[in-house]
Amino acid sequence: MKLLVVLFAGLLMGIPNVPSYAQELLTAEHLWKMDRISGLSVSPNGSESLYQVTRYDIDENRPSTYIFLLDNESGESTQLTFNGLESSPFWCPKGERIGFVSRRDGKPGQVYILNEGWGEARQLTDLPVGVFSPRWSPDGSYIAFGANIHPGYEGCWDQLKEIMEEQRNSKVTAKVTENVMYRFWDRWLTNGFFPRLFKVELQSEEVTDLMPNTANYFNMMGGVSYDISPDGRTIAVSMNSTPEPFQKLNHAIFLLKTDGSGEMTNITPNNEAPDLNPVFSPDGNYIAYGRQNLYHFYADNVQIVIHNLRDGSQKNLTADIDLSCSGWKWSSDQSQLFFHAQHNARTALWTIPTEGGEARKLFPGGSSSSVSVSGDRLFFANHTFSDPTDIYRMNTDGSNLFQLTNANESIMLDLSLGKVEDVTYKGANGVDVQMFVVYPPDFDPGEKYPLLMLIHGGPHGIFGDSWHYRWNAKVFAAQGYVVALPNFHGSTSFGQEFAQSIHGSHADLPFRDIMKATDFMEEKDYIDPERTAAAGGSYGGYMVSWIAGHSDRYKALINHAGVYNIHMQFSADYTANRKYQYNGSPWENFDNLMASNPAMFAHNFSSPMLVIHGELDYRVPVGHGLLVYGIYKEMGLDARLVYFPDENHWILSPQNSIFWYREFLDWLDRYLKE
Repeated sequence: MKLLVVLFAGLLMGIPNVPSYAQELLTAEHLWKMDRISGLSVSPNGSESLYQVTRYDIDENRPSTYIFLLDNESGESTQLTFNGLESSPFWCPKGERIGFVSRRDGKPGQVYILNEGWGEARQLTDLPVGVFSPRWSPDGSYIAFGANIHPGYEGCWDQLKEIMEEQRNSKVTAKVTENVMYRFWDRWLTNGFFPRLFKVELQSEEVTDLMPNTANYFNMMGGVSYDISPDGRTIAVSMNSTPEPFQKLNHAIFLLKTDGSGEMTNITPNNEAPDLNPVFSPDGNYIAYGRQNLYHFYADNVQIVIHNLRDGSQKNLTADIDLSCSGWKWSSDQSQLFFHAQHNARTALWTIPTEGGEARKLFPGGSSSSVSVSGDRLFFANHTFSDPTDIYRMNTDGSNLFQLTNANESIMLDLSLGKVEDVTYKGANGVDVQMFVVYPPDFDPGEKYPLLMLIHGGPHGIFGDSWHYRWNAKVFAAQGYVVALPNFHGSTSFGQEFAQSIHGSHADLPFRDIMKATDFMEEKDYIDPERTAAAGGSYGGYMVSWIAGHSDRYKALINHAGVYNIHMQFSADYTANRKYQYNGSPWENFDNLMASNPAMFAHNFSSPMLVIHGELDYRVPVGHGLLVYGIYKEMGLDARLVYFPDENHWILSPQNSIFWYREFLDWLDRYLKE
């Protein structure tokens, strides 16, 4: 069941060919049949772990999520829940009980607990709203959790039910606001609900609102980042500190009393950029949290700061290290912090002394996340171009790597996956640019292949060494395409300066990088330069429209959820800071804004374009896709529109995703296949 450690380490470091005995080609259907691991939670003594597995029923077009118990020595897993409605598993302090969130009996998610022996679960909360992000107090007396409530409920759950019922039954469908931020991603924020933290006592089952009179936001993508002090009396939570109308968001670290008084103290009031992910030290005297310094640059490096709770002093551990950190955890003796950070198109696992010093890379390969510390061992999740997510164990010094799960072994062994190559070429201004190249299975360098140039979103993101379900390059390569994935100027993991280099001009340097990447690939004997295409989503879609107005070299273009008219991005879900990103706005430096606007260059359009967009996409409103498609058709050019009325910025349902892959590949085949 387990891969050899040496083999796995080689896969992550060198990314060689996958063994050639497999028969099937990877398809979108394979992706939706895979077990998707998340929610790793290690027991207090480190002997076991909980994790959740999400499985999709393609015919029913829906997911089910189950909780598993993992033996951290043998790697054997035991399924604990079976109805597909459980998630967010977590341990009690002594490890004899576990908790989770369940949506049983048609109710919104509630907290349940299981005693050792894993018999019948006990429902602990029974609220009219769902709960999220549960965590046991260190003394085991209560469980904290988040929930969205209407402040008008005034602590009375029956009153909240009445408010919810009134909203459901109202015949008025208007949404009214005076806020700057009034919708986010795929939901409107005008119903008056805000998240708060609560606690429920294990014995009495009494629920206490820990944040009375608070109406603000935690993580806008869901959940909440918080930690409970070792004595259980204080919660450190990351919460937006700006009031309505939310002209901009500024997450700060608040200390919150757990006695229900609502007493809160902002310990980062002087930083106008986000402060994130507070984690108490084992002795409770310190908090490690993440600080950004540029409020108008969302990809600004996240630095790890240690806040001394005794005297209020702070120490920035990574101020002089060009990394953006995430997911930090204290070592058992408080001498080190373990964390994740992108580096050269990978998300590595690192350590740094808490007294300060050099950051050391412990595990460099693939994309790692969810590190947990137990004594002298680390547990974390990892995935690569060639392997979906699994759970791994190793010593805190980086030795003795061991793969604990192999969730998709039965599927992966039957697949033929092409090799992945990590290359560097000269991009704009002669700067080295990193790029992955994914080859078809059974690639023959003596043959000629069509080229697919992929353009990532963000723009401050990466094409990493990672297993991607929505844009899986190996699915494209399996259909006979050589796939190039350049990490152009603006990409993260190559240092702050490289990421920030396109601030104020999103088009110029990335466009030149992509053209030079295409030149680099077309010089290969195995690439047919007459059969090339470019595709991208979000910012990648923006760049596809920019390419359409500035080059006719590609035989086909695919634009998924792409920005077409920058003007319209001031109708997006979050408009703060856009004038800094674009170095212009409709009311100031307008010429700068228009200089990088793809809509200004429609007169040059000629390359066939597939346009894909979702109605519920509030990050890049659907009007972008409809506008560029309408212009294409009015110009008499080849174009095809794929519109999803029930999808957001991403295509998330199995059947829609399979259809998306089919449309994507059919469009390429129409123009690139001989």
